[in-house]
Amino acid sequence: MTKVITYGTYDLLHYGHIRLLERAKALGDYLIVGVTSDDYDKTRGKINNKQSLMERVAAIRATGIADEVIAEEYDGQKIDDIRKYGVDIFAIGSDWIGKFDYLGEYCKVIYLPRTEGISSSEIRAKQSHIRLGLIGEAGSELTSIDKFVRELKYVNGAEAICANVKNEGIAFEEDFDAVMDSSDALYIASHPTKHYDQIKKALINGTHVLCETPISLSKEECSELFELAEAHNCILMEGAKTAYTTAFERLVLLAKTGKIGEIVSVDATCTSQKNLKSYKENEINNNWNTITEWGPLTLLAVFQVLGCDYKDIRIETKLLPETKDFDIFTRVSFIYDKAVASIKVAKGAKSEGELVITGTEGYIYVPAPWWKTDYFEIRYENQSDNKRYFYQLEGEGIRYEIVAFVKAIENGNGSFYIGQDVSKAIAGVMEEYYKGKKVLLI
Repeated sequence: MTKVITYGTYDLLHYGHIRLLERAKALGDYLIVGVTSDDYDKTRGKINNKQSLMERVAAIRATGIADEVIAEEYDGQKIDDIRKYGVDIFAIGSDWIGKFDYLGEYCKVIYLPRTEGISSSEIRAKQSHIRLGLIGEAGSELTSIDKFVRELKYVNGAEAICANVKNEGIAFEEDFDAVMDSSDALYIASHPTKHYDQIKKALINGTHVLCETPISLSKEECSELFELAEAHNCILMEGAKTAYTTAFERLVLLAKTGKIGEIVSVDATCTSQKNLKSYKENEINNNWNTITEWGPLTLLAVFQVLGCDYKDIRIETKLLPETKDFDIFTRVSFIYDKAVASIKVAKGAKSEGELVITGTEGYIYVPAPWWKTDYFEIRYENQSDNKRYFYQLEGEGIRYEIVAFVKAIENGNGSFYIGQDVSKAIAGVMEEYYKGKKVLLI
């Protein structure tokens, strides 16, 4: 019996896929089809599949062409599978010519012609086309707009059509209303003091919003914005890129499912060291202070792991001289019923940017810079029990964030990586900082 194996994503199964499978099946007596998992697809740059792994596997089985369907989950699996299943022929589309010649050591390699004019990418793009307007801050150090534009090219179904800050290749519209009226959705990376008004205007206009965290500087305003989004059938999402990375999602799940016992503390640090004393007054006004730029990411870790129902909060901050609220260093401490947490953030000081989640049986350690999470460890008293976890990270998580936003708009639901309770809690800490009642100057 001649065994043939082939691999693919098979998202939105179409005639081209079926013809390729038929050609592969004709090469032998038994066809094995490997369907790439979502996580493995991310390592290959495919991050916006419309269907889950189970849906794609079911679609392949429903064709009746494959004799066996397996999941492809890691680099090097093709060699393992060829050996495991006693494969005689490896077949793949002709657009991969030369890529898999190395498998010739293990079996015969055949490149099959693809059906011209049909691709899943084109189908995805035609099914949804979201016109995105970009709102930034002229003169700001924050480069979110530039990063967003670079990462957007990896996502089908969305296109940046105009921006209120100049960016090569994108139409410039200085007026906020002009950008909003030209768009189906807005990406907002303006100064945090402008978020509430801009988001509110967009939602009332029926425009979806992805906003850099924090969404607003008060819990009440944040709640109001989510209610407005629901009332106008709009999507409002918080743009904390770390939340959309696979590694961060997994470490939170592992922490909450008891892998390190009962969690007793979460400690997160984000710092950068800049010559803030050289800033002119207009530069200070245009730039984010420490608590708004770095604070939300560290707060995300605390609230995702321990929840938002803390019992007390204490804030210590060091201000840039001659400013009222531009902090160069801030520490926030929380007390929960059975745990504590702390964050340290700075734009004018430096520390190790790590995340440590402490439990009664072990701890999770994420090295600096933890907010670009692609690797973490679970450590125990007996070091032989330690486990390491590696995940591919592309684009600092921004492209995954965009995909989540596009899918939320397409599906019309509010099931996000960051719950409304977390967004409100982050806004609540911003409010505590600016109220100053629980803030100690150092």
